[in-house]
Amino acid sequence: MDDDKPPRLGLALGYFYRKVGLTLKQAAVRLGLSDPSTLRKMEQGDIKLSRENLGLKIGVLGFFEEDVDAFLLGDELVDPEPLVQPASPVALNDEELRRIDRAASAAAVATAEYTRIELAHWKKALKAAAAHVEAEELWKTLKPLTPTDRRDLVTVFPHFRSWALVVKVCKESVRLAAHDAAVALELAKFALYIAERCPGEECWKARIQAEAWGAVGNARRVSNDFDAADADFARSRKLRAVARGADPDLIDGSRLLGMEASLRREQHRFPEALALLDQARDACGDGGEAGRLLLEKAHVLTLQEDFEGELAALKEAAPLIEGSGDPELLFALRFNMAVNLCRLERYTAAARLLPKVRELALAQGHDLHLLRVLWLSSKIDAGEGRKERAILALEQVQRDFTVRGLPYDAALASLDLAILWLEQGRNAEVRTLALGMAWIFRAKGIQKQALAALKLFCDAAQREEATVELTRQVIADIEKARRTGPPGPATPELPE
Repeated sequence: MDDDKPPRLGLALGYFYRKVGLTLKQAAVRLGLSDPSTLRKMEQGDIKLSRENLGLKIGVLGFFEEDVDAFLLGDELVDPEPLVQPASPVALNDEELRRIDRAASAAAVATAEYTRIELAHWKKALKAAAAHVEAEELWKTLKPLTPTDRRDLVTVFPHFRSWALVVKVCKESVRLAAHDAAVALELAKFALYIAERCPGEECWKARIQAEAWGAVGNARRVSNDFDAADADFARSRKLRAVARGADPDLIDGSRLLGMEASLRREQHRFPEALALLDQARDACGDGGEAGRLLLEKAHVLTLQEDFEGELAALKEAAPLIEGSGDPELLFALRFNMAVNLCRLERYTAAARLLPKVRELALAQGHDLHLLRVLWLSSKIDAGEGRKERAILALEQVQRDFTVRGLPYDAALASLDLAILWLEQGRNAEVRTLALGMAWIFRAKGIQKQALAALKLFCDAAQREEATVELTRQVIADIEKARRTGPPGPATPELPE
């Protein structure tokens, strides 16, 4: 066997967690490991396992010490150490030793077959990991170049025609989509350019092209080009059907399902979005990706006004996201949970989450995150009776949303501020606030129902006849229009 063969104790650990049907990620969670790569290193021998430690771990999986002995015996029969013989006139010759080894191996066929499959899986995983490392280096070379120069390198140099580079560029496209849709689309098309030139069998080439078409569709969704995104995802689905014989382990299939679910959400096709998210959740096992999918499910439930369902999805996501340690997902989880608690008027519970939400926002340094946290804190302050403090925060929030040209957010923050001023009888200031919202009526992508509700408030405010009850109703009408009106520019609760 290769010197690279994983140690027998590592093989045993891998055998027993797969024996009970666990994936690497699921087994890591069951064994109390925060990072699945730690478990993989134990299997490969990068982290040494003692016999005692292995026994404790398989005990968690429901096995006994004797099961380890049985596995190690079978593995020894499959790949025995050379038999050392003393000098003897009846010593066995090489052919006789080979026959004995074959007979012993026949007694352990099941273990031998597993070992063969597992070694192949292990070797493939090593090659895949090396491909991803190489893709990171290739992207460092490509990233600073112009789109034309990038394509030229792919055309001229074969090593840039890498499936792992397609995956890397697709991830970059998805990561940047919420910040710059045009760049995201250019990167997705570049990923497709590489994918169309990747070597391999037709089914594999179809699979990698399906991944790239999904990234193109996602970028077009963010650009609100829903018809084109629909066509892109349709092409991705057709290619996936062709790719059924391709290796299922190299690319996480849940990503495509999740991206298409986001499109269905934007189109307000909520049952389809939830069905896709459930499929994606089943495909990805446990871990940070599962937590992200549950966050998206919670958002869809919010749009359906199922706030208790949203809270349940967020609670399910919490241990998965906390285990992943992903700061962006942690921020989204805790922020959305606090917003949900405010909707349910559970302000004290929301206040307990606020310090950690603020800490995560500061660590990431996104200005819009910080602004939304300030808006959240104003809601909590207002709900707990700290009205003046809430007013000061809302004045800044309303002003910043206006400067940024975010019409829905500016309108809703202005209405939150109007409620507090109306409670204090400051009708003249509410009238001035309403006059300052004139730009929203000229903004693009605002549903007619939302504009009609806002006009009702502005007309009443200009007559100084606006009331708290009217303003609350206008907020509810605008939020409902955004959730249920015809598809328009995405204004998500959190940047994706």
